[in-house]
Amino acid sequence: MFIREKKNKSGKVSIQIIDKSTGKYKVIKTIGCSEDLSKIKEYKQKAAKWLEEQTSQISLDFTNEKQQIENYLERISEINVIGTDLLLGKIFEEIGFSQLKEPLFRHLVFSRICYPVSKLQTIDYIMKYHSIEINVDKIYRYLDKLNNKQKTEVQEISFNHTLKILNNTINIVFYDVTTLYFEIDKEDEIRKTGFSKEGKHQNPQIVLGLLVSIDGYPLAYEIFEGNKFEGHTMLPVIESFKYKYKLEKLVIIADSGLLSQDNIKILQEQGYEYILGAGIKNESKEIKQKIMQLNLKNGESTIISKNENTRIIISYSDSRSKKDRANREKGLNRLEKQIKSGILTKSNVNKRGYNKYLNLEGETKVSINRLAFEEDNKWDGLKGYITNTKLSKEEIIDNYGHLWKIEKAFRISKSDLKIRPIYHRLKHRIEAHICISFVAYKLYKELERQLKVKKSILSPEKAIEIAKTIYQIKMTTPLNNEKIEKIIITNNQQKYLIGLFEL
Repeated sequence: MFIREKKNKSGKVSIQIIDKSTGKYKVIKTIGCSEDLSKIKEYKQKAAKWLEEQTSQISLDFTNEKQQIENYLERISEINVIGTDLLLGKIFEEIGFSQLKEPLFRHLVFSRICYPVSKLQTIDYIMKYHSIEINVDKIYRYLDKLNNKQKTEVQEISFNHTLKILNNTINIVFYDVTTLYFEIDKEDEIRKTGFSKEGKHQNPQIVLGLLVSIDGYPLAYEIFEGNKFEGHTMLPVIESFKYKYKLEKLVIIADSGLLSQDNIKILQEQGYEYILGAGIKNESKEIKQKIMQLNLKNGESTIISKNENTRIIISYSDSRSKKDRANREKGLNRLEKQIKSGILTKSNVNKRGYNKYLNLEGETKVSINRLAFEEDNKWDGLKGYITNTKLSKEEIIDNYGHLWKIEKAFRISKSDLKIRPIYHRLKHRIEAHICISFVAYKLYKELERQLKVKKSILSPEKAIEIAKTIYQIKMTTPLNNEKIEKIIITNNQQKYLIGLFEL
């Protein structure tokens, strides 16, 4: 029921109580009729009082309680998941991604975090849990727009936010690559077979290079052909990043897999400082002799001068020694099983990985070279870092230790955000998909940071899991057709999350 002011042909105004519970307007009561404004106001006050009394009586009529509940339930028009929109939306806006003013971009990013599936399945998810209908063609058109016009802006927004939370200082960056394979047979311009970090050497793939800051916040990314040598991907990404943001000095930290004499030479020529993982077994005979003469204890390190500008820091760890030994034994056991099964032949005898422990006897017999295996004992526990910085050995080891955060970034992207499988074949749509995953990871990292700042015991995964259980109902009341939106909070976890982020 509700109050209606009805203007009559005579010029007078009738104040009426109207019911629309049956779908049709029905006059329940006429309070009064007048053209005098003061009288009309008086009638409206009486109508409000009468309506309040009637509503109160109905609510106190417990004999109709079941019917009243059913009436309200029948008026529910939507039940949507609202918690993820509240939580991720707040972070999305704080970072600055709302500058794009693209609702579809927001939906695609949130879905990548909460329900990472194909674009077609994403449409069903958004409709089922958020009551938003999206055409698949609209998504594909937007992916084209994202890659052509907005990819640069997205990375700039992310960079500016990271710069802000790092007190306007970015002088150390970490670079690494991963591979993303496709379950297809034929190669194309970007998807090519190459060395796969996932062991999918027969599948066409792409190479993804990622640059992150000291605390693992994503800064920039680029994709390359699947057969691109990972060592050749680092400099283009770093050079582009440095030029784009006019950064004068950068310290580059990367794994030994990206180490090459060409890379080091170019880094030095371009004025970069670097800390790279050193392949100490591949060093000169002179350097290896110096390393073997060391008698480092657990946690100790030392410096070996390589040349005028370059130093190698060697550290030793008991735990690393145990891990190195265990990994070699695991690899050796795998080789022995393959020999017994007849899988390994003379074509397998090469210097790749643990195959270096294989011997070729006669023309066909393959055996284990245990002398070579035991010879490697002397390297267990040793780790090398090559650098041209003036940092202390402790600072070098500490900075390099942050490299695991980029490995975590890849792990989260592949497991939680499910960056693959990628259901696209066109290069620009693959790039748009990577862009969405980049933004999703940025939101994940900012959620992680804020939880830490708020000293919460929740992980990002747990916070998102709780947010998924927070629903909102939309309905119209049976008495006066008033539209109501209500967030349903049913447990302490939901209350905690709402209060923690002031949602």
